[in-house]
Amino acid sequence: MNVLIVHQNLALPDQPGGTRHFELGKALVANGHRVIVIASQLDYTTGRRIGGCSGWFSRRSLDGVDIVHCWAYPSLHRGYVWRTFSMLTFMVTALLASFRVGKVDVVVGTTPPIFQLPSAWLAALFRWKPFVLEIRDLWPDFAVAMGVLKSRFLIAAARFVEGFFYRRASAFIVNSPAYRNYLLERGFSDRRIHVIPNGVDTRQFDPADRGERFRTAWGADDKFVVLYSGAMGPANDLETFVEAADLTKGNTNILYVLAGDGKDRQKLEHYANKLALDNLCFVGTFTKHRMPEVLAAADLCVAVLKDLPEFRTVYPNKVFDYMAAGRPTLLAIDGVIREVVEKSRAGAYVSPGNPAELAQAIESLAGKPDAIAQMGHAARAYVVANFDRGQHADKLESVLLSVVSRG
Repeated sequence: MNVLIVHQNLALPDQPGGTRHFELGKALVANGHRVIVIASQLDYTTGRRIGGCSGWFSRRSLDGVDIVHCWAYPSLHRGYVWRTFSMLTFMVTALLASFRVGKVDVVVGTTPPIFQLPSAWLAALFRWKPFVLEIRDLWPDFAVAMGVLKSRFLIAAARFVEGFFYRRASAFIVNSPAYRNYLLERGFSDRRIHVIPNGVDTRQFDPADRGERFRTAWGADDKFVVLYSGAMGPANDLETFVEAADLTKGNTNILYVLAGDGKDRQKLEHYANKLALDNLCFVGTFTKHRMPEVLAAADLCVAVLKDLPEFRTVYPNKVFDYMAAGRPTLLAIDGVIREVVEKSRAGAYVSPGNPAELAQAIESLAGKPDAIAQMGHAARAYVVANFDRGQHADKLESVLLSVVSRG
């Protein structure tokens, strides 16, 4: 097959962020297919232009995956209006790029952001090829729940746009079983829906590694390291993490580490300084290549989101990375990901938005090294058996071959 993927926020191994699409594409290439990804020239995490990109289009090949980086206006982190404008500019350049990539048998569009779907659908329409829609978040539900969309007119328009592209998809790929239920409730046929969950390339992680270089750099040689890794945005509720650090600052054996970046990072740093927290440090972003060593430096990893019903449907990438590293997860997210952590015995659950409960659980686990080790072993075994990226690549190949054969 010749597979075209339109994904504005593609992350590569030399960038921070989840590399789901690159890893799946690389596996398809290894099986003899051609994969082209149309992506933005902007790094979504930092908002800065990716090195080596210039002009309207920059093309390169990485591990056999052909990547076309398209120009987009550099305003991702200047507020929602400017972010939308940046996405709209990518929508235009991505469509233009789709005419420059040669033969295509199937086009995959992924959301969010929703603005890249017109490019993917039109690329499929003009070539008269199947359009496969991947749903990674329930847009606009999340935007409404977070208060980003408030106008009744805009919400109605967003619902119309969502339905328009859903109805035109030859097949759906969803990364959470809850999204399958969402589509079934909307009346879509079960045979069109394929669950390919978030997961991880487990070969990248060594559970025996202790990340000594980072532990030394963080001044954590003999401390119990509690790590959060990932985006620092309004949805992530990291104030709860900071407040848990404040509640346990009398315990000098515990160090809280925030690895990542995002819209709320400066606000969080200001809050931590206001609380005079010397048991919490911000260590910046790391490329996917370095994340295994970063996670290896942790004793306990935390995943947290705001307590909204919509977030009970998500499978956060970070949790599967934590599990692959053989580290237990302290989960402040209810829903389907809680089911994974509890079924695998890979960690513990606390109520979202409750810093006191989070702090109590951290102090309790810090005094139980045997339980920590047992949960880490269980996490690694479960993710290898159920959420390894190789299994997901095989299923994606099967779905796309089926769609292409039907034409």
